Amino acid sequence: MIEREHDEVLRRVADSLERLPYTTWNFGDSIAFEGLIAAGDALGTDRYLAFARGLIRGWATRRHPFVRLDCTAPGRAMVEVHRRTGDPLVLEAALELAAYLCRRPRLGGVFATWERSPLQHPWGPDQLTSGEVALLADPPAGVFVDCLHFDPPFFAALGRTTGDDSLLDEATAQAAGYIRLLQRDDGLFEHFVLDGAPTTYGPGWGRGQGWALLGLLDVIVELADGDDRRPDLARAATRLIIAMQAAQRDDGHWDAVVGDPSSGDESSTTAFMADGFGRAVELGLVAGVDGERVLADARRALLAAVAATDRSGHLASVSAAVNACTTASHYAHVPRGFVVPWGQGPLALALATHRRSASS
Repeated sequence: MIEREHDEVLRRVADSLERLPYTTWNFGDSIAFEGLIAAGDALGTDRYLAFARGLIRGWATRRHPFVRLDCTAPGRAMVEVHRRTGDPLVLEAALELAAYLCRRPRLGGVFATWERSPLQHPWGPDQLTSGEVALLADPPAGVFVDCLHFDPPFFAALGRTTGDDSLLDEATAQAAGYIRLLQRDDGLFEHFVLDGAPTTYGPGWGRGQGWALLGLLDVIVELADGDDRRPDLARAATRLIIAMQAAQRDDGHWDAVVGDPSSGDESSTTAFMADGFGRAVELGLVAGVDGERVLADARRALLAAVAATDRSGHLASVSAAVNACTTASHYAHVPRGFVVPWGQGPLALALATHRRSASS
């Protein structure tokens, strides 16, 4: 009965993803398109794949010139569309996109998300310090954890599909770079790092942990079990899972800033973790008693996310785009209540993952 009820929720969530106003491309599109494709697989329909293919093909026909925001293109979803349809235009565009993305400048070995980072004044009562005001006036290049879900999974999937080992090498090098630059000793990820700055920023941002976890898992799934690049990525993902398990609330959710109850609810993190925890068990990264605990926590998260979803398939309490701020309190005050790709996409993925687990 629960599975059938969840299928109806998944259908509504996928339908809502079709109705979002995509601009090709922007932050969140990657997980929206992956959610659409996963929903179609789970529900046994080609409808959502056809939608994704159509929008990707429309972009592909007018892809030149590439622009900076193409770093947010749903590259992994493009590869999945090609894998399912054999569409040569989609593969051609994906290969050209990868070549363009690999020409960007690097920061600590990782492609800079922005050459001038889009910093902003903080949400909430706190004010920027004089040093932060100077950074805002002339922001340097930066690396942002969101992009762990963009470049590495795209390069890994494209490399495996085409047999281009250099793309697999780049994917794993990029993922390792994000771990080195942004993962803390406790397993959580910071939001971003700026060129020349002595510290990282955005401690404990909930959704950021989701971008990091799914990005790592998406690379791992493209690597063979015996690949010697796999263990380091698996360890990083497992450390993150353990840290997030410890911070999960009794109601199955997480705080907007992990471990800070005063920061309030933010449900996209719950959807991300419901999917990521379930997939980690599926991939064998956690097994035995530990695997049973992770799967139980994943199911608690899924039930919490479903309970927070209305009859239109909209996940409640999802924050607006967080953007970037050097003030830590910013992350607790971002407005919430938005129907956006980074809320609907992970919810579709989580429902599809748990449906697959229940039927295996």
